Amino acid sequence: MTTSSIPRSGPKVAFLAVEQASGQIGGAEALHQGFCSALSSLGWSVDKVRVEVDESTFDGVLESYLRVYDLDLSRYDLVISSKAPSYAVRHPRHICYLMHTVRVFYDMYDLEYPTPWEGLERQRERILQLDTGLLAPGRVGRILTIGDEVSRRLAQFNNLPSEVVYPGLLRDQFHEGRFENYLFVPGRLHRWKRVGLLIDAMRDVDSDVELRIGGSGEDEDALRARAHGDSRIRFLGRLSDAECIEQYANALAVPFPPIREDFGYVTLEAFRSGKPVITCSDSGTPADLVARTGGGIVAEPEAHALARAIEELAGDREGCRAMGARGRLGTMDITWEAAAARIAAVAEELYGLKAR
Repeated sequence: MTTSSIPRSGPKVAFLAVEQASGQIGGAEALHQGFCSALSSLGWSVDKVRVEVDESTFDGVLESYLRVYDLDLSRYDLVISSKAPSYAVRHPRHICYLMHTVRVFYDMYDLEYPTPWEGLERQRERILQLDTGLLAPGRVGRILTIGDEVSRRLAQFNNLPSEVVYPGLLRDQFHEGRFENYLFVPGRLHRWKRVGLLIDAMRDVDSDVELRIGGSGEDEDALRARAHGDSRIRFLGRLSDAECIEQYANALAVPFPPIREDFGYVTLEAFRSGKPVITCSDSGTPADLVARTGGGIVAEPEAHALARAIEELAGDREGCRAMGARGRLGTMDITWEAAAARIAAVAEELYGLKAR
C-alpha cells in the first residue's frame, strides 16, 4: 500500500484505489486520477491509497480482502472505497464509489466456467456472501456506482440498493472532425470487449468501410488471426492520447459491443467526438447511454445484427452526424465536477463533512 496526496484544507479523505499486481493500466487508473483531482478541487484533502491486488488465484483474492480489512485509516475523516476488495476497509465514515466486484464470480461466472466444479461453486458462494456483508448498510454509509450495469449487478446478486453517479473524462480534448469511411474501436483486446464479434460482422458488410482497431491485449494474436484475409480490418496497436483523439475525430462511427460493461469510457469519448456508437443490447451501461440519448444503434449481440447496423450508418453520413450530436448533447452533464459534487453532498448528508 502506498499513498499520494493532493493537499487541501478540507476534511482528510482516503480514496482506496485498487491496482492489479500485474501493473496493467487502463480505464480504472484514469478514473482514480480524475476522481481525486475533482474532489480535491472542491477543497477536500485527498490521499489516494493504492491497494495492490492479485486476482490470479483464489487465495490471492482472499488475502487482498484481509489486507484491506487490516488497514488502519483512522487518521482520515472519510474513506471512499472503489472496487473489490477495497470496501473491506473498516471506518466509521465510509462511502463506496463502486467500479465493480470480482466479475468472474458474478455475471461472468457462467461464461468463464460453463462446467464449474464443486470447489469453485463454494468459492463463488463465499465471495458473494463476503461482498454482501461488507457492503451492507451499517458498514457502508452509501453505495454509489459508476454505471447502470454495476447497480443492476448489485441488486441481482447482493440485493443491495445503490445510486448511479457517472464518472467524467480525465482528458476532454475530444472534438468532431471529418466523417471518413472508417469505424474506430479502441481499448483492451480482451474477449469481454467482443472485438471478435465485430470482426465476424465485417464478413457480412458489403460496404468498403474500414474497421480500425486500436489498443493491445491478451487476445490480440487470436483477433489478428480471426481477421486474416480482410484488408478492410486494420490493427493500429497502442496509440498515444493525441492519436486516439484524432482517430475518434475523423471516424464515421464507433462500434463498441462489450458484454455487460460497467461504464465504458469509449461511449463517452465517442459522443464527445460527435460520433454515433453501435453497441449491443447486452452491453450494459453503453447500451443504456445510447438508448437514453439516441446517439447510435443498439443491436442484438450477434454478427448479422451488427453488420446491418454498420451498413445503415455507412450509407448515411448525415444520420451519423445527427446521432453523434444527440449523443454529445445528451451526455454533456457527465463530468467529474458533477460526480465529485454529488459525492461531496452525500458525505455532508451522512456525516456532516464539507470542505472549508
